[in-house]
Amino acid sequence: MPVTIKDIAQAAGVSPSTVSRALSDHPRISAGTKERVRRLARDMGYTPSILARGLVTRHTATIGVAITTVSDPFLAPLVRGIEAIAHENGYSVFLGNVHRDRERELQVVQSFYERWVSGIIVAGSQIDEGYLDLRDRFPLPIVLFNCRTYPYSVSTDNLIGACQAVAHLVQLGHRRIAYIANQYSYRANLDRLTGYRRVLEESGTSMDPNLVTEGDGTIKSGLKAAGELLALSQPPTAFFCFNDMTAMGVINALRRAGLQVPRDKSVVGFDDLDLARYYNPPLTTVRQPTHQLGQRAIRMLLDLIQGRDDLQPEILPAELVVRETTGPAPTLAQ
Repeated sequence: MPVTIKDIAQAAGVSPSTVSRALSDHPRISAGTKERVRRLARDMGYTPSILARGLVTRHTATIGVAITTVSDPFLAPLVRGIEAIAHENGYSVFLGNVHRDRERELQVVQSFYERWVSGIIVAGSQIDEGYLDLRDRFPLPIVLFNCRTYPYSVSTDNLIGACQAVAHLVQLGHRRIAYIANQYSYRANLDRLTGYRRVLEESGTSMDPNLVTEGDGTIKSGLKAAGELLALSQPPTAFFCFNDMTAMGVINALRRAGLQVPRDKSVVGFDDLDLARYYNPPLTTVRQPTHQLGQRAIRMLLDLIQGRDDLQPEILPAELVVRETTGPAPTLAQ
């Protein structure tokens, strides 16, 4: 049978409430009693119940993390960063898949709240700053990724990252540059689209709306979007993609069309997944500090749990990584 607080109380000759207070470091319990109770608890093999403690304190030392899907390779280092800092601070992590669906996201967050998690982190939110209007429904700390308009958020500098990517293509002589967006990532997509437009305007190139098309961040959508763009009477010479998965789909579509990268077309992704450097050819992309994003998010959440209210959104720098999928525009290469 598991050792209970009553067993420790009987061995120590004190009440169960005294044992409970001693184990939770209550200031009214003397140092000597605390030490004696803790020693007995250790010697008797007592294991505290997080759930039982939560019934009293509503603090279960658990963090809920809502993600789009576990199959997204971008999220693996993000979650590793969260788990590393959570573990160092005595917290466990629960994962929930929201599948880019607003109602599903609300259900997952509701389930976390009902399980009395201490706080929640959301990646790929379809609600974004709408959580400000849900504070009465979910009165606990919530941190978001890539939503710089939300007060408790950690983001990559998506705008500057996009500017670096498109400027790189412009410097190579490209003027017909396509952008394949992600309709499910509103805030990050808006920043990347803004950076794309800004660089084109600064280079004196009019943005052709036919060169901006929607995707969903998957290889399949990259294949489809590239096929549509190649069918234009004046197809692009370069593709700036919302993420690396889209870029890999684009490269596959170009191969199917008998085109070589980067001789015929250039491609830039965003994220710098582990796979990007090993792809054929290795992918030019914008690196997000993904592991660090996860660490910053959990540290922000822990600060909120501890009662800090002076926090500001954090934006981490992006970095262009030039590999082998970008080259001079075809007219310059001849």
